[in-house]
Amino acid sequence: MDPQVLTRLDSDTAAAVHELLAAAGSHDGAEPLSDQFLRNLRTDEPRDGVLHVIAGLPDGPAVAGYAQLDGEYAELAVHPDRRRRGIGSALVRALEAATPDPHVWAHGDLDAAKALAEARGYRRDRVLWQMRRPLTGPDAPALPGIELPDGVILRSFVPGQDDAEFLRVNNAAFDWHPEQGGWTGGELADRQAEDWFDADGFLIATDPSGTLLGYHWTKVHPATGDEPAMGEVYVLGVDPAAHGRGLGRVLTLAGLQYLRDRGLGTVLLYVEADNTPAVRVYERLGFDVYAADVNYAR
Repeated sequence: MDPQVLTRLDSDTAAAVHELLAAAGSHDGAEPLSDQFLRNLRTDEPRDGVLHVIAGLPDGPAVAGYAQLDGEYAELAVHPDRRRRGIGSALVRALEAATPDPHVWAHGDLDAAKALAEARGYRRDRVLWQMRRPLTGPDAPALPGIELPDGVILRSFVPGQDDAEFLRVNNAAFDWHPEQGGWTGGELADRQAEDWFDADGFLIATDPSGTLLGYHWTKVHPATGDEPAMGEVYVLGVDPAAHGRGLGRVLTLAGLQYLRDRGLGTVLLYVEADNTPAVRVYERLGFDVYAADVNYAR
């Protein structure tokens, strides 16, 4: 059965996709879709540039594989009980028919993804490391105290008041980044509408005039199965005009202390593996590489 390419999913199909994702995540030990792709899946309205690809089997469920294309980036999953039957290849072919050069994320750097990528002529284009450190317990490195640079004020984000300044700094700090750069109020509003959004844990550094210099947006993942609740350095950015003042380290420490004080025992973050300065900062703060996500391109 050729995969279906859709601009929206009905509720029954979306529910079947979520069941597939849960089975794949449990089997692989890695969530198949990232936050942005899950957000696209949760809405029943078409989104610009977003396509859903559904693959089934004549002798099996109608949703045996799922892929999503958002712009040029894609993510996919195949049900563990339906693998090695060509579904992954069929999903990738459908993505290639929809866009000439898809960039496909594989979460967890799994052998199956490597084999599929090689068979379709893809190479490793980007590697995103997940790094973790304990916040509490005997193995947790001590968190240094925070010393704010002169003239820097640290406070929580105020929705509506700080939106424009955040977008200015975010887009300047991540002008090179395909997912985090170029944000508009829409991307910010989407995340503010999420259940996990916590303005108190969205820390910003400003000068006395209120100009934003940098920010550390934290996130809390609720406990699931055997995994306890966990904090995340969701996004951390510093205005390029404010570089050289140690704000990245200060903001990181402030967010880690906030998460620790909420009773979280572990914190995670994602960083590009080739972003050597950032990796060194995190390593000095006690983070170690825990897992890797790989983006494949032709």
